[in-house]
Amino acid sequence: MTAFQISRRGFMQAGAAAVGVTSLGHLMGSSALAAIDPNSHGQRVFHASHYGPFEAVVRDGRITAISPITELDHQPTDMLMLGVMDRTYDESRILYPMVRKSYLDGWQSGDTKPELRGKEEFVQVDWDTALALTANAIVQTIEEHGNEAIFSSSYGGWSNAGSFRPNVMQQRFFNLVGGCSITQGDFSAGASQVALPHIIGDMEVYSPQTAWEVVRDNTEVFVLVGCDPVKNNRIEFTVADHGMSRPWAEIRDAGCRFISINPQRTASDYYLDSDWVQIVPNTDIALFLGMAHHVLEQGLEDRAYMDKYTTGADRWIAYVKGEDDGTAKTPDWAAGITGIPADKIREMAELFAKSRTQFAGAWSLQRAHHGELTHHAIINFAALIGKIGKPGEGVGFSWHYGGGGMPQSGQPTPTGLSAGKNLVDKLCPASRIVEMLENPGKEFFYNGQTRTYPEIHMIYNAGNNFVSHQQDLNRLLKAFGKLHTIVSQDVWWTAAVRWADIVLPASSTLERDDISVGGTYSNDKIYAMKKVIEPLGESMSDYEIFEALADRMGLWAQFTDSVDYMDHIRAAYERTGASKTTPFEEFWEKGYALQPAPPEARKWVRHGAFYEDPEANPLHTLSGKIEMFCSSIADMNVADNPGMPVWQEPLEYLGNAKEGQLHIVSPHPWYRLHSQMDNSAKLRELYKIDGREPVRMNRQDAEARGIADGDLVEIRNERGAVIAGAVLSDDIMPGVMSLYEGAWPDLDSKGRCNSGQINWITSERPASGLTQATIANTCVASVAKCEDAERPNQAHQKPAILTDYQFAAIDESELGLDRVADIVESLYAEMEEGERIFYQRCTVCHGPRDPGGFTQLQWRGITPSMFPRAGLDDDEAALVTDFLMRNASDAAVAN
Repeated sequence: MTAFQISRRGFMQAGAAAVGVTSLGHLMGSSALAAIDPNSHGQRVFHASHYGPFEAVVRDGRITAISPITELDHQPTDMLMLGVMDRTYDESRILYPMVRKSYLDGWQSGDTKPELRGKEEFVQVDWDTALALTANAIVQTIEEHGNEAIFSSSYGGWSNAGSFRPNVMQQRFFNLVGGCSITQGDFSAGASQVALPHIIGDMEVYSPQTAWEVVRDNTEVFVLVGCDPVKNNRIEFTVADHGMSRPWAEIRDAGCRFISINPQRTASDYYLDSDWVQIVPNTDIALFLGMAHHVLEQGLEDRAYMDKYTTGADRWIAYVKGEDDGTAKTPDWAAGITGIPADKIREMAELFAKSRTQFAGAWSLQRAHHGELTHHAIINFAALIGKIGKPGEGVGFSWHYGGGGMPQSGQPTPTGLSAGKNLVDKLCPASRIVEMLENPGKEFFYNGQTRTYPEIHMIYNAGNNFVSHQQDLNRLLKAFGKLHTIVSQDVWWTAAVRWADIVLPASSTLERDDISVGGTYSNDKIYAMKKVIEPLGESMSDYEIFEALADRMGLWAQFTDSVDYMDHIRAAYERTGASKTTPFEEFWEKGYALQPAPPEARKWVRHGAFYEDPEANPLHTLSGKIEMFCSSIADMNVADNPGMPVWQEPLEYLGNAKEGQLHIVSPHPWYRLHSQMDNSAKLRELYKIDGREPVRMNRQDAEARGIADGDLVEIRNERGAVIAGAVLSDDIMPGVMSLYEGAWPDLDSKGRCNSGQINWITSERPASGLTQATIANTCVASVAKCEDAERPNQAHQKPAILTDYQFAAIDESELGLDRVADIVESLYAEMEEGERIFYQRCTVCHGPRDPGGFTQLQWRGITPSMFPRAGLDDDEAALVTDFLMRNASDAAVAN
């Protein structure tokens, strides 16, 4: 063992107490907020989650109640009050390490029978066996096929609200052993996060919105395009505080008129008293083209605005008028595509042009064929009528998420451990995993770069239910046959775990300590996620699991920085703005600390500085302006994105559907965060139908097919079939069904999903050759009453487990796992300072984990929001900027 290789055991023997291992022990179980009633039960522990902050009431080591903290969470949801405790003790918890039987029998010979994944029993094993098999698979894959043959499927980091999320821990571990192939982008907004930086200089989909008071005081018309803020703001990437719940009511009550363009009436439409305009799904581009034509015909465009703030306007206007293709994009033309009467299109065009109008575009719009063009169309129309950057006017693509509209503190938030530097440059867009597995070595185009898919032999998946998230799941499971090993590390038996070979039980956040921030955009509260109960079964935290793997490879010191986990939490807090006024001990005792937004944040306008002085505050686009025709995209010569929003018929929609087919959309659910909380029995009682996911459909469509409210139905297309429960409604337009994404799958003997998981029937095709993003909302299918459901839904039951299966112990000394350290001993020694800061402090945001993943302009558009969150001072920001500019995808061309 070299000086580089320090084990945990050796470190502990050297006197770990000297660096503070026990210094915070007295704080670990402290109560955050005592009950007001002095006679109430005293064991109350502060914690925080995607669903809100709370105190857990604990008796005899078991949670007995969840107590919301209404001064921090303005509208606690059922997910918090029922789901958090319910799923903690659900039978779907993974309590012990598991290995698929054939993998355990054949790991040495290689005869692991991958075709039996998801079908055969698991064997309960001890941690030493599970970790030895995992570490051996990693080292063996690296030696035989290289690091790129290992794929990290843990994108996004939504598994919990903490700073020490499993995806960051996983990438930190793998980067210590030379890296691995990774995902790029995500499912939430994969199309627009690539396209919008070229068009308007920022990802926009993950950006703060105009302060709500500005909207209340200025906006006359608020246009919700597929946008449902009341539902989707129930959860957040960090800790939801539901701070926008009351402001939405104030905006409504101030006289703002809401227009909702959507195939179905939403919760927001009822709450905000919106005028509902029904539209054929995936036709929003045609609508905005039709409105643009009418604006031009009536002379309502703002030429002075376009001349000053945009580029390429004339090129797009020529298309709208039909000068390039002979087809004028009139309201009558748009009516034939969208299903909206031409007079209604004219009425809306004039209303929006003549009013102080704010447009709110949902992420769901771009989860479609040619999806990124939809957001581009909204931007172009708003620019045409001169709205962007004015108080209470303009465009925003995150009003429905993260408390968009709440004033921003501008303070840095907790940053956990560095993910480190990945020496592997192979990536796969998040929605293209199936294609990657099917076509190793195939070239693909992504955001201006031609890349090749790696040949994957092993998948490591921590805290991510990627099997539920992917489209066309039958193809995915078939593609798994090419893999030697799948490791899944999770708290519950999700789909990604059921189809794994090695299963590592992670503890829930209630069984570990962590730290987080309240308000994705406001960032005005820092939360202590304190350990509430002891880990169930033999589960361990994600940090402990990767720490144990690193220790087996002689990399414990590098993974832990040779300090205690609690010291990492303290360090994360010290990087926040709150630490300047609230000492760590006080913060941890109380459970939270505040870093309020300054008064000027309440007057902030998105794109306002650009509008006030475009020369002093240019956008981070090629021109510095809004690119109505975007030459940087057009120059990529992508066939299905000409650099401006044009109408292209989607792969499948009502305009080309077969007789009897309906369009099915899959919005985010009301009672879940994607697939999280589907294993809460108490929540399922509130909405499931005979144990299946409900599908909303128009009464006329249902009656024509003999379907009654509450019937089980089979929804089918050429990709697969699912069984769901019918909910008949007049609040969804004819021809459309709505089935929430995220249900846990359960396959019957006919290969149908017995629980209603939508992704057995969604298409795996990409949004475009530019973005390679998902098109989950581009999907048509037939529906009929289901007369042959075989059995109740079993998605939330554990698979068959053998607890007394005999197997030979593994002698780890014979595996030689620590030899991997020789490969990476000097991995970080030669890093420059800006590079080190980037990988240590800037890799937990939505930006790429590789500086070559974005152009120089794109990085300049993202770093103004990334740097403050990372807590960088001006000198540090300059060092990182210099590193990014020299290593961006277009650095050679730009220089």
